[in-house]
Amino acid sequence: MRAVLTWRDKAEQCVYDLAFKPDGTQLILAAGNRLLVYDTSDGTLLQPLKGHKDTVYCVAYAKDGKRFASGSADKSVIIWTSKLEGILKYTHNDSIQCVSYNPVTHQLASCSSSDFGLWSPEQKSVSKHKSSSKITCCSWTNDGQYLALGMFSGVISIRNRNGEEKVKIERPGGSLSPLWSICWSPSREEHNDILAVADWGQKLSFYQLSGKQIGKDRSLNFDPCCLSYFTKGEYILLGGSDKQVSLFTKDGVRLGTVGEQNSWVWTCKVKPDSNYVVVGCQDGTISFYQLIFSTVHGLYKDRYAYRDSMTDVIVQHLITEQKVRIKCKELVKKIAIYKNRLAIQLPEKILVYELYSDDSLDMRYRVKEKIVRKFECNLLVVCADHIILCQEKRLQCLSFSGVKEREWQMESLIRYIKVIGGPPGREGLLVGLKNGQILKIFVDSLFAIVLLKQATAVRCLDMSASRNKLAVVDENDTCLVYDIHTKELLFQEPNANSVAWNTQCEDMLCFSGGGYLNIKASTFPVHQQKLQGFVVGYNGSRIFCLHAFSMSAVEVPQSAPMYQYLDRKMFREAYQIACLGVTDTDWRELAMEALEGLEFETAKKAFTRVQDLRYLELINSIEERKKRGETNNDLFLADVFSYQGKFHEAARLYKRSGHENLALDMYTDLRMFEYAKDFLGSGDPKETKMLITKQADWARNINEPKAAVEMYISAGEHGKAIEISGDHGWVDTLIDIARKLDKAEREPLLMCAHYFKKLDNPGYAAETYLKIGDLKSLVHLHVDTQRWDEAFALGEKHPEFKDDIYVPYAQWLAENDRFEEAQKAFHKAGRQGEAVRVLEQLTHNAVVESRFNDAAYYYWMLSMQCLDIAQDPAQKDVMLGKFHHFQHLAELYHGYHAIQRYTEEPFSFHLPETLFNISRFLLHSLTKDTPLGISKVNTLFTLAKQSKALGAYKLARHAYDKLQGLQTPARFQKSIELGSLTIRSKPFQDSEELVPLCYRCSTNNPLLNNLGNVCINCRQPFVFSASSYEVLHLVEFYLEEGITDEEAVSLIDLEAPRHKRENKWQEIASNTSQTLRLDETLDSMGDDDPFTAKLSFEMFHSEDYELLVLQHTCCPYCRRRIDDPSP
Repeated sequence: MRAVLTWRDKAEQCVYDLAFKPDGTQLILAAGNRLLVYDTSDGTLLQPLKGHKDTVYCVAYAKDGKRFASGSADKSVIIWTSKLEGILKYTHNDSIQCVSYNPVTHQLASCSSSDFGLWSPEQKSVSKHKSSSKITCCSWTNDGQYLALGMFSGVISIRNRNGEEKVKIERPGGSLSPLWSICWSPSREEHNDILAVADWGQKLSFYQLSGKQIGKDRSLNFDPCCLSYFTKGEYILLGGSDKQVSLFTKDGVRLGTVGEQNSWVWTCKVKPDSNYVVVGCQDGTISFYQLIFSTVHGLYKDRYAYRDSMTDVIVQHLITEQKVRIKCKELVKKIAIYKNRLAIQLPEKILVYELYSDDSLDMRYRVKEKIVRKFECNLLVVCADHIILCQEKRLQCLSFSGVKEREWQMESLIRYIKVIGGPPGREGLLVGLKNGQILKIFVDSLFAIVLLKQATAVRCLDMSASRNKLAVVDENDTCLVYDIHTKELLFQEPNANSVAWNTQCEDMLCFSGGGYLNIKASTFPVHQQKLQGFVVGYNGSRIFCLHAFSMSAVEVPQSAPMYQYLDRKMFREAYQIACLGVTDTDWRELAMEALEGLEFETAKKAFTRVQDLRYLELINSIEERKKRGETNNDLFLADVFSYQGKFHEAARLYKRSGHENLALDMYTDLRMFEYAKDFLGSGDPKETKMLITKQADWARNINEPKAAVEMYISAGEHGKAIEISGDHGWVDTLIDIARKLDKAEREPLLMCAHYFKKLDNPGYAAETYLKIGDLKSLVHLHVDTQRWDEAFALGEKHPEFKDDIYVPYAQWLAENDRFEEAQKAFHKAGRQGEAVRVLEQLTHNAVVESRFNDAAYYYWMLSMQCLDIAQDPAQKDVMLGKFHHFQHLAELYHGYHAIQRYTEEPFSFHLPETLFNISRFLLHSLTKDTPLGISKVNTLFTLAKQSKALGAYKLARHAYDKLQGLQTPARFQKSIELGSLTIRSKPFQDSEELVPLCYRCSTNNPLLNNLGNVCINCRQPFVFSASSYEVLHLVEFYLEEGITDEEAVSLIDLEAPRHKRENKWQEIASNTSQTLRLDETLDSMGDDDPFTAKLSFEMFHSEDYELLVLQHTCCPYCRRRIDDPSP
């Protein structure tokens, strides 16, 4: 640190106090009974201010720069504006000793010998507070909350903004150590407010706001009159009886003298936010100094050590940005760093530190040695075991114990010294002298080696990594590079202030100057970029630059020198440069250039760096081919060009090397078909067709199907064209293709038909099948599209497809719940097994669902199916047996339908006689097994109820007795019990009107017949009406011999002769009389049997049948519609 006097002036009286305007442009001095206003830039006296009648002791400026205040021995305080106008004046009872503005509220504190006052612009009056002792100094805290008052009695009183005392600090010296100056630290970094106190006990002390002392008192050896902080609180200024201003650290460590004066220093202040200091003395001298803090630092490779706060050393790792602080608590004068050593020169000693470990990233230092001696030197260098001191023309080598081992005397002043490495204890030093000599000195040798001598003085120098080249910056800002062995000047460059060789590359150096960074590789032109500061190191792609007081590592891509090598096809050298640090783009460019130059080793390394596996595979394949004996560089280069996208150059090289097919493959793989056609010219048509096919494949892959279809058609690849058209639903295209194809081309036509069917165009599919004559596929088409009429028509013409039509038709009907039609279709298709299974399933379902009418109908259909099958002599007996069985079941379920409705539904649709007859018929029929779904309980219950109602009490009692032995539902239980009791009151007989008559033997049969539904006398089976279940007037007859079954059927079907009569009257004559009778029955006899109607193997009364047909529009038993002409 050194102080440079900027300007000086002298007032006529003692300068007791001074204050800077906050912006630093003006300086207010208290000199005699006047205030002097100076321009700080050049020391011009702007204006003297008169207002006080006696000596002015103090002055202070408000933080906002709007006003300042002055206090005088005339007991008054004057408030001045920044325009140097007095606006307010108030007085105390004694002379004013000090004034201070609150930095936040701009409240003014004015202190006298007996009291202090607080004034603010908002108040009209000044609030005053008594003091027990003379107040000599005062200071506000940064936040403006507290005011510290320094007393002549040695006491510090800390007050709040209202003047109330919060803390009182009584110091050991008491009145023997009167306080003369106090000041709160303005530092924002401190967590606590720190008060610096200077007393006339020649002590400097520090206190916290709580009153607790920080550290110990610091002895000053003079009476301090003024104390002030730098703007940020990093340094303290002290002046007093020693006639000088001293600079201290914020901890109270003395750093040096700012300026020596001829009399006591009463006041000193720092210009806001600067390093300028103003000093006011007893004799009226005003001195304005600039403090220059020199950079004390050292650098070795990526470790940089520098001084901070004058007493600390910070070691920074420039790569990792790690920092470590070493607190020395004394002024640091010199710093040197080398490998794991660090030397720090303090005023009275030199400390040597070492790293804890050999780890290159370790930042922990410990003291190795202390050399307790005062040294004066210009430069300091540390080696593994020695300290080198530079004193003008002399170099001294000291061991770490402080013993001088060697000394070298130079011819001229030493301007530069640097350790260039070497074994421990035998390191080499590079020394530059003012007379232009450059020497190399080994610490274990007495003799200096002259490397070369130049005409101009040395400012900076560096040696290349291989020790073959030397770079020197002289006093004319010229960078000169020499060959050490030949002493030849290799080149020189202007505008240089520092230079550094790249530690990783022999032929690269950089130098700075004129605001630019210059990078030079070999003898190539210099590459420039803007950079402020001095280059002090160059490691790989990092350049270490010192700018102002900070060191930074600048990452500089080595692109420019790399491209310079590439331009000269020096691929290996370019690769070495790239390894120092270039961008990925530069690496790729290097790889490409080396590949084109067929420098495969360099190219492989570069592509590995950018992780380009594609090119690495290419290089490996070329190397394998070279191992197999291939030597055609044109072919290798053609492969390289094709990978790089230089296809036309690649094609020319393929052609030149006689591999046209490779060029053609390249173009087709790249879908550059037009170029491929141009390359082919008028070549082989086969190759042209192949090319078109490939082009179509490509069009298909890039989702241009229209173009692909056209190309496939032109290339004769109809199958692929049909596939694309079908997948995209282009029916029109498929039609065109199908109609243009010859019928012999079966496969593509079948594909067309397949897609027509898939795209729901069965008409075109049928047309295509007809074209190729595939009738079976046509039948399947009609079936699949459910075009049954066309299928049936085709089946009529071609009976061999009957099964292919009717079976799917029947399945379709079954799937659509049209089971009866499905059964007929199965039957028609000759699939009797399926027809029977469908009916059996339908019947079972109907029974389970209590649809007994439907069950009867299905059993009837089953019986008819069995009758049809019985025409086969092999199955006749079995089928006839099934026919009678199913007919019997049909009759049972047909009758039970009425019983089930009567017992389950609230209303009955049948007459009591009908229900009575049905229940008797069922009871007589159920002598053996009871079919599924038919309930004996329901049948007996119905019989009991109807018998009782019709007067068949005996039969009713029998039915009730039978019910008692069966498990009856709860809903019938009460009715059955009541009926069983009430029937006892009835006569034990049946009504004669209900007794059935056998029309063969005229025998009256009992209502309960053990033989079943046959006559007890002649065993003739009764024939019942299928509607009322009355016994019909029918008698079974047997054919005479000689009449066959067919003849009998034809005789039965003959039309009965009609009796034609003119009138309806009939004359009857007998032996005794003649009678005349009106015959009303003649016209009623028509074609039908007068008693019965025959249909479906069941008998009905004609009137009942006609009524039922009108109700149901079909036969109530077989459900044949009245308009159905089929038999």
